[in-house]
Amino acid sequence: MDGSYLAEFLLARGYEVHGILRRSSSFNTGRIEHLYQNPQAHTEGNMKLHYGDLTDSTCLVKIINQVKPTEIYNLGAQSHVKISFELAEYTANVDGVGTLRLLDAIKTCGLTNSVKFYQASTSELYGKVQEIPQKETTPFYPRSPYGAAKLYAYWIVVNFREAYNMFAVNGILFNHESPRRGSNFVTRKISRSVAKIHLGQLESFSLGNLDSKRDWGHANDYVEAMWLMLQQEEPEDFVIATGEVHSVREFVEKAFKRVGKTIVWDGKDEKEVGRCQETGVVHVKVDPKYFRPTEVDYLQGDSTKAYQKMGWKPKVTFEELVKEMVDADIELMKKNPNA
Repeated sequence: MDGSYLAEFLLARGYEVHGILRRSSSFNTGRIEHLYQNPQAHTEGNMKLHYGDLTDSTCLVKIINQVKPTEIYNLGAQSHVKISFELAEYTANVDGVGTLRLLDAIKTCGLTNSVKFYQASTSELYGKVQEIPQKETTPFYPRSPYGAAKLYAYWIVVNFREAYNMFAVNGILFNHESPRRGSNFVTRKISRSVAKIHLGQLESFSLGNLDSKRDWGHANDYVEAMWLMLQQEEPEDFVIATGEVHSVREFVEKAFKRVGKTIVWDGKDEKEVGRCQETGVVHVKVDPKYFRPTEVDYLQGDSTKAYQKMGWKPKVTFEELVKEMVDADIELMKKNPNA
């Protein structure tokens, strides 16, 4: 998701963009298809793709040596928090050691003094939050294998910055969503399901913790912040967030409001359901299989530093984000109910 918005952003500024693509037996370029010079024939223009993987240091050295980039944005990760409990070792390998492999590749290619490196850090580093709101100086307390892997990545970036004087920064981005979000992330699952219910393709769907509270922004706003971090005089880490908090429950209510349905809640814990006030039909259920073994209850970012030093602030409101996601999924499901 972020890679597609960032590629658009950079191409619009005249950059030549190189992307690393994992080999897959099915097409996995859906979110960047429109950026090809000829989308039908997959002809490359200023966006060029290379097969590679964050678990393969040889290919990273080869690509970096060939391209000799001026900016590297590491957005690659196994980024699903719940799945990281099932794929803990893989998550550590890609999200933690993968970051080291990239930094080492820059060093091996002798580009330490010419490359600017951006690392996608995450609000999941704060986990069991030590203060509200969370800012650059807030102590970390990750609550998942994903958060723990990203913690290693965060500190190895700081280490390379201090040890080799590399322009390397961490963007500690809070949750950011869009119509391009992967379908198994909670916000997109909600917008897709609400669209299907609206079109009569689905009756109900299940979620995990309805009372998780998150600071949600739009991915498009956040990629601009990534770029701005690499345009600063000095390499520094920044928190990027809206400062506003909403629960999963609220996201559900706003999404249904968009299609003219009011959701009322009955029962509690895993017996809780969300029904349509107008029809009495149950549309939302709770399934404990979606609960995380260790939950992150409340994330709220303070991006004052980003505003003061880079002039960055979010443009898209929570309401606009929900509306855009639901509207996009209604269009998608009209065209292809199986999407």
